[in-house]
Amino acid sequence: MINPSSILSGDRRALARLLTQIENGAPEAESALAALFPHTGRAHLIGLTGAPGTGKSSLVNELTKTLRSQNHTVAILAIDPSSPFTGGAILGDRIRMRDLAGDPGVFIRSMASRGSSGGLARATADAIKALDAAGFEKILIETVGAGQAEVDIARAAHTVLVIEAPGLGDDVQAIKAGLLEIADVFVVNKADLPGAENAARALRASLDLAHPVARTWADDKMRGHHQPTFNSTPEPVKSEKDLTGLRWNPPILQTVALEGQGITEVVEALEQHRHHLHASGELKQREREGLAYELKTRLREALFAEMLTRLGNGKLNAVVERVLAREVDPASAARQLAKDW
Repeated sequence: MINPSSILSGDRRALARLLTQIENGAPEAESALAALFPHTGRAHLIGLTGAPGTGKSSLVNELTKTLRSQNHTVAILAIDPSSPFTGGAILGDRIRMRDLAGDPGVFIRSMASRGSSGGLARATADAIKALDAAGFEKILIETVGAGQAEVDIARAAHTVLVIEAPGLGDDVQAIKAGLLEIADVFVVNKADLPGAENAARALRASLDLAHPVARTWADDKMRGHHQPTFNSTPEPVKSEKDLTGLRWNPPILQTVALEGQGITEVVEALEQHRHHLHASGELKQREREGLAYELKTRLREALFAEMLTRLGNGKLNAVVERVLAREVDPASAARQLAKDW
């Protein structure tokens, strides 16, 4: 049994054990999370998503180093594809992030998706709560990168960073994947490759079509730039008073993560968005919607489990045989089972 106070005091081994229990669905994890829940709600949750090959892990690595240089503590929750043999995370503890090892202000955890749709593992929400309660100021949530089913990150994170890259065969992949609507910040990574400007222009044109309004200060900085501004001096973060009433328009930034170029601008955009969320009241709204979705999901799972228990395998198998014999259609059978349980 893990003592929640050990998590609050920064015991990394206790935190790692709790995350393992969460991922395995251990009953004791639920009581620990209940005790930790009052200590959550303080971290800035940053989701990173994009198609495979865009350099998500490299960008996470560089973002973490920059955040650490600003004295922020950082937790990285990387959702990896599952091994078809063990069910574990294929990439383990992030080979690409090995240069972060040994930093006491960084905690890295890989979680297997285990077949979950939407790019996130089922246990992600609970793992985020554990990391939040442990006191990490920034929690970076990197999705599997399925490319077409990443929208669940919008429910889990406060700020969603969508990563594109040139040379993937489609300049508007984000639009196809439905990511245009959920992105708070766009990053065109690998901006030193041919086609980076085309990708940025395609995103800008798409955003202008979706939101044909005047640009806010968050977008003004990058509008009209035709070359990556890797060495530009970040403008000061605007006060929350200045932000009141403004609608956020996602900036489009260019980076070369492997060389650490453009990372400062991305960190600045993330901070600007955090201020915007607080000033506009959108943070509370996002948290409310996310918790409502989580409650509905948990209620659905609990009711389904209870329903199967009450029905028993015998009755369920009998209905399956009736459907197989074409005596009843699946929809009608499901409705009848819901009434009978």
